[in-house]
Amino acid sequence: MKALVRVIGAGLAGAEAAWQCARRGVEVELFEMRPVRSTPAHQTADFAELVCSNSLKSDSENTAPWLLKEEMRRAGALLLQIARECAVPAGHALAVDRVAFAAKVTEAISREPLITVRREEVTSIEESGQQITIVATGPLTSEALAEEIARLSVETRESEPERAGVPAPHDPHLYFYDSISPIVEADSIDMSRVYMAARYDKGSADYINCPMTPEDYDRFYAALLEAQSVEERDWEKLNYFESCLPIEEIARRGRDTLRFGPMKPVGLNDPRTGRMPYAVVQLRQENLRADSYNLVGFQNHLKFGEQNARFLRYGQIHRNTYINAPALLRETLQMKAHPRVLFAGQICGVEGYVESIATGLMAGLHAAALALGSESVPPPRASAFGSLTHYVTHADAKNFQPANITFDLLPALEKKIRDRKERHRLQCELALKQFDEWIERAGATLTAGKS
Repeated sequence: MKALVRVIGAGLAGAEAAWQCARRGVEVELFEMRPVRSTPAHQTADFAELVCSNSLKSDSENTAPWLLKEEMRRAGALLLQIARECAVPAGHALAVDRVAFAAKVTEAISREPLITVRREEVTSIEESGQQITIVATGPLTSEALAEEIARLSVETRESEPERAGVPAPHDPHLYFYDSISPIVEADSIDMSRVYMAARYDKGSADYINCPMTPEDYDRFYAALLEAQSVEERDWEKLNYFESCLPIEEIARRGRDTLRFGPMKPVGLNDPRTGRMPYAVVQLRQENLRADSYNLVGFQNHLKFGEQNARFLRYGQIHRNTYINAPALLRETLQMKAHPRVLFAGQICGVEGYVESIATGLMAGLHAAALALGSESVPPPRASAFGSLTHYVTHADAKNFQPANITFDLLPALEKKIRDRKERHRLQCELALKQFDEWIERAGATLTAGKS
């Protein structure tokens, strides 16, 4: 008997979506093409492999990433729970041992009786009939499936003549280049020249900080500008995501851009001198053994020979694909022309691990509602969930770029509050109040549909 819900892709979004369906009694087929077919960025066949950094962003109360994670916790996000079990020291951020995290997610999903795992590539999507499909193939979707998504997307565009000027998902506008931060061996770090600290002393002092004097920075900056980047191929157009630029690209924008970006020393006073260094390189623990460290914000597009250190993984750039969600999706992440096809994760136009898990959770809820014959209601606009999906489905379709969760996406308060901390606190308070009401209604609706 064919499963009611088919999830394509067992990354962060797909694994969470499958879990959310299964915990509501809905049978799921979960397709993952690895290891039958690999990608340029993945290294294992495990589900939910983190290919860029190992950070799930800030855990400081009343920040936008904290709000999104708090909503996920209240909605019962499996992957967030596992992330906390695999956490490594990272000051006020949530970071994980990526190997342990992926292994635990794979184990939890594989042992769920309502989830059948298929290790094969999917190249076609059934848009009619009883089948419900969640596409969560991530930014490295195979070419064959990308063509199938393009076919469905063209049908959606043709059904909306007023959007005739919107580019199709296979157009060059609908990808950007994302980056992978380098990882170095712990015992290659000269601990006599560094110090432990967290920015502004938030959380525990878990980051290794490598201070630079003006002279150190000048030498580093000159060497970075002289280093050879990987050559752009004829078919490529390096359309970088602004929030994750390679360090050499940032450096080309001016001598001090790095000092106001990934090498910003503000809030990182050296306890040995009591002063703030001129610039700093931060290293974040990569795994529970603490034998490797991630160079925070040091993603690059340099040739491997130019990256001089004892690396366990070099910094890299890889191509990411995403659909033109404002033209194609409803706020329930369903396609406008094909409501039994949903999208989740980076392919639907969100950026970041936490955002991918959150959209997977939402797609799982909406797919389960469809399968159980219940009403599918989008999350409230004031919530982080609602603001994220509102952006994805209402942004300017002609200039659409993926987004992280920020307070800019949340609606403004009715009353103007000048104090930023107080304003954010009130926005979080309102968001959680409305989110709790929504998740309670959604749970009741799903239970009623199931019975």
